[in-house]
Amino acid sequence: MLIKTFGSAVFGVNALTITIEVSIGGGNRYHIVGLPDNAIKESLRRVESAIQSAGLKMPRQKIVINLAPADIRKEGSSYDLPIAIGILAASGQIEIPEIGQYFIMGELSLDGSLQSIKGALPISIQAKKAGFKGFILPKDNSREAAIVSDLLVYGMKNLAEVASFFNGSESHEPVVVNTRNEFFNNVSSYPHDFSDVKGQENIKRALEIAAAGGHNLILIGPPGAGKTMLAKRLPTILPPLNLQEALETTKIHSVAGKLSAADTLMTERPYRSPHHTISDIALVGGGANPQPGEISLAHNGVLFLDELPEFKRSVLEVMRQPLEDRQVTVSRSKLSVEYPASFMLIASMNPCPCGFYNHPEKECTCGPGIVQKYLSKISGPLLDRIDLHVEVTPVNFNELTSAFEAEKSEKIRERVIRARAIQDDRFAAITTLHYNAQMSPNMVRNICKINDSGQVLIKQAMEKLGLSARAYDRILKVSRTIADLDGSPDIELEHLAEAIHYRSLDRDSWAG
Repeated sequence: MLIKTFGSAVFGVNALTITIEVSIGGGNRYHIVGLPDNAIKESLRRVESAIQSAGLKMPRQKIVINLAPADIRKEGSSYDLPIAIGILAASGQIEIPEIGQYFIMGELSLDGSLQSIKGALPISIQAKKAGFKGFILPKDNSREAAIVSDLLVYGMKNLAEVASFFNGSESHEPVVVNTRNEFFNNVSSYPHDFSDVKGQENIKRALEIAAAGGHNLILIGPPGAGKTMLAKRLPTILPPLNLQEALETTKIHSVAGKLSAADTLMTERPYRSPHHTISDIALVGGGANPQPGEISLAHNGVLFLDELPEFKRSVLEVMRQPLEDRQVTVSRSKLSVEYPASFMLIASMNPCPCGFYNHPEKECTCGPGIVQKYLSKISGPLLDRIDLHVEVTPVNFNELTSAFEAEKSEKIRERVIRARAIQDDRFAAITTLHYNAQMSPNMVRNICKINDSGQVLIKQAMEKLGLSARAYDRILKVSRTIADLDGSPDIELEHLAEAIHYRSLDRDSWAG
């Protein structure tokens, strides 16, 4: 008898319907075809033990399993459950009519219990898109999959429960998640706040500008000046995720297997802070079985690279293209997948190996040329893609012990949201554009117009600092954001001057 069950394969952040065909006939051999990987080839051992543990019988006949389309490579252990259900249906141990109406996915343990899978959300979206009635999967992934409306999602603990579901011997209630309630009840609940930071008002201002325009930023200062502390609080002033952004972000974390059983929809902007020993594949994504990297896990959020010069040069250079295109394409000989990577890059670094170059009180002990050699670990093209360069100076004792209460993140976020609202209106006709940092060079010329005195100022700055055309564009984008924060329709001279001020690493004092 031939039986078909249905599952899915995830490529990038999207899923594809896979048909699992099970045929039982004369003979005593088991065969799995359709480009399975080793995890799938081994599945019949797990399936056999799970079927026996559920009190059912593994047929002692020839079993042929085909995973269609047969020309697409299938990977992972999540096909265990649809294979087991196909075998039970083909051998007449469970009822057949309902099977073809459900996506079925899950990894089986030897005792028949179901282990969690990766990519439950994109698979659930594909199930609805393909017109299936429901989705049966491990209980640990059920809340994540139930985000998709108008699809019956059943979270199961073991194979016996799935068999009883199809036989109708037990009733199971679908998992229901009210997406909007989940989203609005948990949105923007952060443990950190800018009111925790004493002093550093100029750095907070730079972070506010970065948040308002989605700009990349680098913090340069001695050890203990508060660079990491400030960066950790940046997500608290970013505008809350909207529902579409939350779904996009959740899909990526679902594919990477980063969601827990209690998670449904991600409501906080991601904050990723990889160690400087990270490889280029771990950062941008890829591998033998391509997975999203840190830059995609930071999509719609913040990627913080602490001690930037300590990262390998090759790791930093692979970020250059994603910073411009806001997506990364991972190509292999037989497939190519795309991962979104629209993130804010926040980096920090010491000014020199000893950490005290340009320090107001302590003396730098680095020899001649050491500072320049240290800074040259970060290439010019990468620095060009960082809009704001900000010097962080240590907080003095009086500021540190002051009883003055600093401004809360909530107040700063209100100003950021107002500036983003201006940008939403400005880019309303372009669905892929949301904030100033995403403007193309052509748009910069049309939107970021400056008057004659502004032209003179930026010309002098470019000649003195030796700025590239890309740096020129970045200055105009930042000045447009500063004007938006002020509610000004035009870029004034003070907006331009402040934007130029945020190019610390271009100044002569950092030349070595």
